[in-house]
Amino acid sequence: MNLDAVYSELTLKTNAKIALVVLDGLGDLATKNQGEMTPLEAARTPNLDALVAQGCAQGRMIPVAPGITPGSGPGHLALFGYDPLEYQVGRGVIEALGLGVELKAGDVCARANFATLDAKGIVTDRRAGRIPTETCERLCKMLADKVKKIGDTEVIIKAGKEHRFVVVFRGKGLEGPLTDADPNREGFPIPQVKPRDPANAKQKKMAKLVADFYKAALPILQNEKPANGFLMRGIAHQPEIPLFEERYLLKPACLAVYPMYKGLAQLVGMKKLEGPQTIAEQFRAYQAEYSNFDFFFIHYKYTDKYGEDGDFEAKKKAIEEFDAALPILLEKKPDVLCITGDHSTPCALKAHSWHPQPVLIHSAYSGSDKLQRFTETGANQGSLGVFEAKYLIRLLQANARMFDKFGA
Repeated sequence: MNLDAVYSELTLKTNAKIALVVLDGLGDLATKNQGEMTPLEAARTPNLDALVAQGCAQGRMIPVAPGITPGSGPGHLALFGYDPLEYQVGRGVIEALGLGVELKAGDVCARANFATLDAKGIVTDRRAGRIPTETCERLCKMLADKVKKIGDTEVIIKAGKEHRFVVVFRGKGLEGPLTDADPNREGFPIPQVKPRDPANAKQKKMAKLVADFYKAALPILQNEKPANGFLMRGIAHQPEIPLFEERYLLKPACLAVYPMYKGLAQLVGMKKLEGPQTIAEQFRAYQAEYSNFDFFFIHYKYTDKYGEDGDFEAKKKAIEEFDAALPILLEKKPDVLCITGDHSTPCALKAHSWHPQPVLIHSAYSGSDKLQRFTETGANQGSLGVFEAKYLIRLLQANARMFDKFGA
């Protein structure tokens, strides 16, 4: 019997409420340039401190495997209990679902960023200065009006937030995944996409379609500043994945602002609760929906955003703004509360990293590690130790008393 089957056999349906609160990219590094502190350590967090004083278990989580730097997709799927090495989902699929695109069988999706190119086609800014969402919407409409089809394949373009958008290719005989049309750093040209499986004819067809789309779309943007180009990644089709509610006997809801995280939640069958834009509004929506769901995934983006910008002070301030809103959630405290990140985004790296992210679990049965604060340093000393993120949901279920005893 495999481990998932063991967990399924032991799972009991209860009335417990579980909240998983994810501060995206929370983990960081203490460096000399940052005064030997992380933003989490430097932030003033009286409400988190009070929660820790009530009794919490802390630890660190490996999002995928030691040394592997995860994208947001694998990072979140692991938090939801899905092995990210087994369930590999293209970022384009996640983003398309999050933006409300109704995908059909055979659709291939790509997550795209408007970018800045120099006269030689070299990427000088991968995010086009984080153009306003209104500009992104205008550019996407312009592309959608002029590039409706490539050959016999329909092209669907939908704007996201700031510089982000999605492209969906709808036709016959298409398949992913493909390599990225993104050098993942400035100073290089946009690479040509290739099939992940060179022998796969559907992937070959898809790669040519992407190349043809670039030929049609780039001239339309050539006079735009700063968004005169775009990058595409996560080019793939939607995979089969078990539903969260069937897997864990928990009715789940998602409170997220950015489309990608809504898409990740929708992929596993979570109900998207639309409307809230700030963390305080998300916590109020949690209160309002408390009786309607068993599991709440609440996502906070800005710790990751400022980590990628390398802005220590802004990341610290984002943590403090989260802490200031926390009492709203605690007015209706769940039976099990988990606060963590999906990965680390150290300011020193300005990117995701392989470093384990800190995690806190608070429940009537979590015990207390007798720590004073929730920080990377404290989490290193916690009773949870260092474990793979894919087991987090099982620890939350255990704290909710959802498992029968194993064996005699």
